[in-house]
Amino acid sequence: MTAGSATYEFTDRVAVVTGGSSGIGRAVARRFGEAGAHVVVADVRERPRDADRPTHEAIRDAGGSADYVDCDVSDPAEVESVVEAAREYGGVDVMVNNAGVYRHAPLVEAGVDAFDRLYAVNVRGAFAGCRAAARDMLDRGEPGCIVNTASISSRYAQVGHAAYDASKGAIAMLTRVAALELAGSEIRVNAVAPGRVDTRLGDGDDADASAPESVEGWDAPEFTKDVPMGRAADPEEVAGSYLFLACEDASYVTGHLLYVDGGYAVL
Repeated sequence: MTAGSATYEFTDRVAVVTGGSSGIGRAVARRFGEAGAHVVVADVRERPRDADRPTHEAIRDAGGSADYVDCDVSDPAEVESVVEAAREYGGVDVMVNNAGVYRHAPLVEAGVDAFDRLYAVNVRGAFAGCRAAARDMLDRGEPGCIVNTASISSRYAQVGHAAYDASKGAIAMLTRVAALELAGSEIRVNAVAPGRVDTRLGDGDDADASAPESVEGWDAPEFTKDVPMGRAADPEEVAGSYLFLACEDASYVTGHLLYVDGGYAVL
């Protein structure tokens, strides 16, 4: 099946996508826009790293509805402001906690500041997003769904990834606990665990682009040897999994990590 060919319906629903300006987040936001949702794109930078037009403008150009909200997810108050922006359209129906940063360093060389930054964005950001979205859904008495971006690093250890893998492992457990606590309120919480994706993940314009799920240049043999399909994914090939987890076909799915990794988890 060609990426992006599945049809989903999210008309009259509101989807918030953090880290939605570039990469996987941009692809996810655009797919929700195509499916009829009003999309709130939240990011620290409006201008994408991998395209000319900001995501919310691209969604509008395609006939959809979207807004951009400047947000550093490491600040819970800013995450709350994104949810408040979504309230103008009725409240959050789908929360995609996708924003993330990456740093690579051997354990004995890793700096505490870099570790703290990884946790501030990757873990505290996802925690704040889950909490803010759940509170909004509970306050309105409405069902909803939360989809976090985990990683193959949530389960598989990789050399030089002590801090990064730990942060993604934390997201996996956050997803499970949130799913357990919110299941009785008809709020589903799942995560997508991408493998290697041909895009860019980082923390600013000089970001390191070698995170497992966000890497440029995966045509090199040393980068594809552990992927049975022999290549990195295009962001569009990952985006559909977020819509599936948010749609009615996944109404009995919660607490699940969906691996989209070209077979990496098989090894």
